[in-house]
Amino acid sequence: MSAEPVGAAPDGLPSLGSVARGLSLSARKSLGQHFILDLNLTRRIARAAGPLDGRTVVEIGPGPGGLTRALLLEGAARVIVIERDERCRPALEAIAARYPGRLEAHFADALSLDWTALLGRVAGKAVIAANLPYNVATLLLTGWLQTEPWPPWFARMVLMFQREVAERIVAAPACKAYGRLAVLTQWRTRARLLFALKPEAFTPPPAVASAVVELTPLERPQPECRAKTLAKVTAAAFGQRRKMLRQSLKPLVRDPEALLAAAGLDATARGETLGVADFARLAYTLERWPA
Repeated sequence: MSAEPVGAAPDGLPSLGSVARGLSLSARKSLGQHFILDLNLTRRIARAAGPLDGRTVVEIGPGPGGLTRALLLEGAARVIVIERDERCRPALEAIAARYPGRLEAHFADALSLDWTALLGRVAGKAVIAANLPYNVATLLLTGWLQTEPWPPWFARMVLMFQREVAERIVAAPACKAYGRLAVLTQWRTRARLLFALKPEAFTPPPAVASAVVELTPLERPQPECRAKTLAKVTAAAFGQRRKMLRQSLKPLVRDPEALLAAAGLDATARGETLGVADFARLAYTLERWPA
């Protein structure tokens, strides 16, 4: 079990451990939950998302509110949390009472939200900071990466993933972890792995390590193409990793070799050897290819 700070919490609220125990709030695997009950650790994550003064922060899956409290302690002007688990409502209401007007809770599925509508009243760009539920983490990230128009409504993202997923996000070409997720992420953002957390940091400890990743949107991703086209190209190229591109791209176009030649790429190459810019150029070429 993760360590619990000794003595009163700096925000005057009960310790996270006592909050979880009082609500009989155990992490549910079906919701991808993994709680951090050490406020010192959640403040480290919040500081990584900073500076937060004057910022609105969006958090997914706050649970008993460990990161929520840390974000407010570190100066966030406003925190908007999205939570599916109604068991967490009393904990979040207590935080809202401690910070009047600074916490807004929505009990909803983050995958189905209209982010632009939700953030429509926010001045300036928000920060996304979250210990993401394992079971929807990649879906949430790819959804944010395909935001239109771009640049997006967020200034940066500081997100926790399973360590394996984090390594896929920041992977370079020719690495075993390099694939579709790396291309989609690195085309539109500057991605950086900040630090790792052992399973013992969570209650209960998961079977895998986790890691925190920072993603900063690029103003004008280059080469230019549409995010949906890039998603389609990478899905084909990495669907069967060992196939040459002239084979793996057949579902997309009648003559893959001609397409690849027009994009300046070797038809015998495999997807794992192409850089992010190569994939974006291929997507750009595909968009202008005769049907």
